[in-house]
Amino acid sequence: MNPSSPGSFRWRMVALLFVATTINYIDRQVLSFTMTDELFRKEMLGLSVNDVLTQERIDQFRVEYSKVDSAFKFAYAIGFLIMGWLIDRIGTKRGFSLGIVIWSIAAVGTSFVQSLGGLKLARVALGLGESANFPAAVKTVSEWFPRRERSYANGLFNAGTNVGIILTALIVPYLILNYGWRSSFLATGVLGFVLLAFWWFSYSKPQRNPHVSAAELAYIRSDAVTEPPLRVSWLRLLSYKQTWAYAIGKFLADPIWWFYMAWLPDFFNTNEALDQKLDLKSFGIPFLIIYVVSDAGSIFFGWLSTQFMNRGWSANRARKTTMLICALCVMPIMYAAKTNSLMVAIALISLAAAAHQGWAANMYTFASDLFPKNVTATVTSIGGMFGALGGILLARYSGDIINNLGYYPLFIIAAGAYLLALLLIHLVLPKLEPVTADELDPQVTLAGKHL
Repeated sequence: MNPSSPGSFRWRMVALLFVATTINYIDRQVLSFTMTDELFRKEMLGLSVNDVLTQERIDQFRVEYSKVDSAFKFAYAIGFLIMGWLIDRIGTKRGFSLGIVIWSIAAVGTSFVQSLGGLKLARVALGLGESANFPAAVKTVSEWFPRRERSYANGLFNAGTNVGIILTALIVPYLILNYGWRSSFLATGVLGFVLLAFWWFSYSKPQRNPHVSAAELAYIRSDAVTEPPLRVSWLRLLSYKQTWAYAIGKFLADPIWWFYMAWLPDFFNTNEALDQKLDLKSFGIPFLIIYVVSDAGSIFFGWLSTQFMNRGWSANRARKTTMLICALCVMPIMYAAKTNSLMVAIALISLAAAAHQGWAANMYTFASDLFPKNVTATVTSIGGMFGALGGILLARYSGDIINNLGYYPLFIIAAGAYLLALLLIHLVLPKLEPVTADELDPQVTLAGKHL
């Protein structure tokens, strides 16, 4: 936060986005912990309680879990396009509310599934609804913050992803051990309906909010330009190199975060190289460490980019320098699958997760830095779709890779993905030059001439 800026109500909107993102991640993360429960695996494989869960059946479950995870990401990718387009057209308040309703019904509905087929359908619905979170959040930040504060604001709300995972690691194992795996989906799914009420009665645009002073509103608009209504198709947006730079960064980096979310509990539960293994009784503290550090990375690297810009650096130099630092911090994770020390593995994964969140905080600013506010949610959705497509490819084959080669190849992929992404971003977009409204829609210029 910039203490010298007038007013501070905009930071309450970041707090609301933080809570929304936290609940979003709780609902999506429940499955990765539940999948380590023996009874859950047996029920999904159609086995009885007394059947033996052999290694062959565990391997089979991993492959099927990969398919379920891939189906979720496919729906998430499609949902990004739909939700981003919808949010830009019906507004952030109504668009995000619809997404919350869909994902909350899906989350609660997961507690009633009886098979892998039912689980897949529930996750598809969850993916469709949850895809609304980031387009809505990034658009809200673009509406409530001047450009120089956006990476920091994005870093703050994005920290909710880690808090969501931490709370899941602390709460879900307790629920499963004491009340059965179905309770974990039921209890966490209800949180979405609580969020819906808070969002509906709290959100508004700054110019309509009675708590925003004239001074703060002027500050929010201090580097803004007047933006007329735009109606721009996805195909037209895809004709700009700015869109592709954003999409490349998401396509290569997002799957790594998805991999952490889907497979870290299994990694700590089954990796033979580790001197200690974790289970539902012991996940809590290690995951608390990983994602508290990750939270710090989200906030720190968002702050760092803002500090560079406050020192007079261009957005291009500030964003890319910060992202380079993040990419270098991820590289040591390749050794996490080789070390026999649980503590070393936790430290390496913590550093990589923190760097990813710092990368993500700066990537989110691309949409609002490079495009007018009227299409921010749509551009964010296009990038999110490409990130989910990359996640689908990695998720579909993760189970087979782990069964045949272990976790090392996947950590190698994670180590190099960010540097490759940054290189390609720089080649596609050497300078972060924004697309103007009249470039997107020539009718804007024509209308202006007639005024």
